[in-house]
Amino acid sequence: MALKGRATVEATAAYASRLQPPCATEHFRLGTGGLTLSSLGMGTYLGAPDDATDERYLAAIQRVLAAGINVIDTAVNYRHQRSERVVGQALAAAVRAGTVRREEVVLATKGGFVPFDGAAPPDPRRWVYEHYIEPGLVHPHEFVASYHHCLAPDFLDMMIELSRRNLGVETIDIYYLHNPETQRINNSHDTFRQRMRDAFETLEAAVERGVIGCYGVATWSGFRSPPDAPDYLSITELMGLAFEVAGEAHHFQAVQMPYNLIMAEAYALSNQQLGETFASPIEVAAELGLTVMTSASLKQGTLASPFMTDLSPYFPGLSTDAQRALQFARSTPGVTVALVGMSQAEHVEENLVLTTVPPLPPEKVAAMFSPPM
Repeated sequence: MALKGRATVEATAAYASRLQPPCATEHFRLGTGGLTLSSLGMGTYLGAPDDATDERYLAAIQRVLAAGINVIDTAVNYRHQRSERVVGQALAAAVRAGTVRREEVVLATKGGFVPFDGAAPPDPRRWVYEHYIEPGLVHPHEFVASYHHCLAPDFLDMMIELSRRNLGVETIDIYYLHNPETQRINNSHDTFRQRMRDAFETLEAAVERGVIGCYGVATWSGFRSPPDAPDYLSITELMGLAFEVAGEAHHFQAVQMPYNLIMAEAYALSNQQLGETFASPIEVAAELGLTVMTSASLKQGTLASPFMTDLSPYFPGLSTDAQRALQFARSTPGVTVALVGMSQAEHVEENLVLTTVPPLPPEKVAAMFSPPM
């Protein structure tokens, strides 16, 4: 039985109110559409596709939902669908226990990469042929990256339905096109633009049917590359496509990109054009009214260990490198939610400390990028 409903303005605000204290008031922010989002979100990318990892995620997700994190991010291909499935199990368990209501939780998932089922097959190309091409579900020319990526309308509709089943929900709150720069690299700009326009039309129709709440674009390199790079994506061009498809009533409301103490281009690189000027991806996205979620806050664990110059003076009151790295990401001007993957119980508790601590004033982080006087 799928959980009915979706995240609402009233319920997410009630969640934030109920969790203060122990959560700091500033831990919660308003996203596009008026939803109240926790400044930290739970990521589910890392981990082996096995039962032991599932069990750890199951416990971790229920713990963070109870402690002040109401944003859960996943993708249909993460851990070969196992991440979506365990998110669904954990949310259902939390709702049954009365920890949260479905309407208080913002679920984000992604589609674009071909998802295997529980484990990688011995011959991935043969598997794709047998499951998608031979039955006539997707045409071969609609795939790129050795048949691993597709944004064709029929494929996206199938992925949305698969994700809804895996998550056990009636409506997915945010549905991202996953790394569309994969298509940009492998197609002419005109072909890429048409594929994105078709994808946006598909997602607007999905909003109309009530199966997703809004949509966005989740990238790895696309927003952080130089404008002349083959994988570069323009945020303003994507916004323009949304307007072409649905006018001012469009539902393109969120972007996701990696950002951390090492990979700081999303805030430090002025590569995105807005009007007559250039600014950083985070700045442009925020200026356009998009919810900005950043990924790789700990660079897959690298920033959880001391290998950089001691940054503790910049982040008072925090005791670990992981906490400082998360504080940096979520305190950056324009960032709505900083995502962090966590399944180990000790990492969950370490990261949850941040929910009780106010983010740094934005000008403190901005000052870290200013040249010394």
